[in-house]
Amino acid sequence: MVSFLIGIAALIGGYFVYSKIVEKVFKVEPNRQTPAVRINDGVDFVVIPTWRAVLIQFLNIAGTGPIFGAIAGALWGPAAFCWIVFGCIFAGATHDYFCGMLSLRNDGITIAELVGKYLGKNSKYIMRVFSVVLLIFVGVVFVYTPAQVLNVLIDPNNESVFTATLMIIMIYYICATILPIDKLIGRIYPVFGAALLIMSVGISVMLFATGEIASIPEFTFENLHPYGNALFPFLFISIACGAISGFHATQSPLMARCIRNEMDGRKVFYGAMILEGIVAMIWAAAAMGHFGSQEGLAEAGSAATVVAKVSVELMGVVGGALAILGVVACPITSGDTAFRSARLTIADALRFDQKPVKNRFIVALPLFAIGIALVLWSQVSAENFGKVWRYFAWSNQTLATIALWAISAYLAKTAKNYWIALIPATFMTVVVTSYIITADEGFGPLIANVTGNAAASYTVGIAAGLFLAAALFTLFLLLIAIKQKGKLTD
Repeated sequence: MVSFLIGIAALIGGYFVYSKIVEKVFKVEPNRQTPAVRINDGVDFVVIPTWRAVLIQFLNIAGTGPIFGAIAGALWGPAAFCWIVFGCIFAGATHDYFCGMLSLRNDGITIAELVGKYLGKNSKYIMRVFSVVLLIFVGVVFVYTPAQVLNVLIDPNNESVFTATLMIIMIYYICATILPIDKLIGRIYPVFGAALLIMSVGISVMLFATGEIASIPEFTFENLHPYGNALFPFLFISIACGAISGFHATQSPLMARCIRNEMDGRKVFYGAMILEGIVAMIWAAAAMGHFGSQEGLAEAGSAATVVAKVSVELMGVVGGALAILGVVACPITSGDTAFRSARLTIADALRFDQKPVKNRFIVALPLFAIGIALVLWSQVSAENFGKVWRYFAWSNQTLATIALWAISAYLAKTAKNYWIALIPATFMTVVVTSYIITADEGFGPLIANVTGNAAASYTVGIAAGLFLAAALFTLFLLLIAIKQKGKLTD
């Protein structure tokens, strides 16, 4: 219980203290016109009130990540709290703020264009493809998971419920991707945002009321995972949203095109990430406390089943219905903006005007065709969906890592404190490199077959992650030193 309460207090303190440090490093210009005011095309560039922008950004980034990811991370015990707190304050929220504000300073351009500007053209081309692939994965995951939750609640044995829900969600996604942002997203998001926050508060209150808060283990260096899965790097991939997520880098430009004043950036970008961290803390705590132990959580079933059990058993039928509304709305209101961001990324790359409706359809329809195909493939088996989720999680963290290196480059080039981005960029390089080499969906099986040793992939993965991170870190500092001596112009 103490670890949980300290974590919540730290997240709130991080917003009021560290976010101001980050804002000071960026140096906002209150009198500078934002793209929403200067461009204002009535489709993607639209002035939105700050409170509404905060809720939209919160729902854009939240998804099922801080819920399903936190439940998966809870298997390791209170170490999950540490990653959520430190990851959110020093990596995730810092990442989101700079991605949003740099987009705002550059007429609302997407993350691929930003990376290209600060890391070079080759990086831009790679990021265009990488970010669109990630966004399609996000859209698929956030179609599948809410339909799965509803299916568990309504009739887990009736597959037609699942199929019908998928169709309804996809139709909504098409509308949200094509229509001007203030016509649909801007109107319904604040309602769903309130539902998600009410749900999270309700769950946390009932943890105290029922005494289940006392079942949450306090911090320990012991690995509590019931199957003995290594904490590093797997915990840091399992909990992405809620700590740090590259998906957010694709979403922040949406609100960068809608903010009225640069002073609002700290509330919208940093603040929304802190809210997501709090949601992740609450669901990690609920997962640890409600089932009594990590073994009990592992035996409870899928993440969707855990959500349904925790919501209904803690809050009753009515409270559970409100909680489920928040959990279902959460991924749906990230999936729609995932497809919208993919449309904008492709349109920016092709310089394809998105004001005409037909142009939006030309870009969006192929994206939905691919998304539907992946959803149908995921529906074939839980194993297929598991693969989609894990690739989504890794690509998510990899994109965040690349974005952090781009932010570090921007800060170095403008003679600002680059350490606030360089340290998390280096750490995340170790995480994503170690994971893809170690994991079953990466090079783990290949290394095990070649060496004849199942444990070899883990050793190789950690060593490779440390080596690559050290090499990039050293190269970065070397380039800065050369530039300071006047031998490097860019």
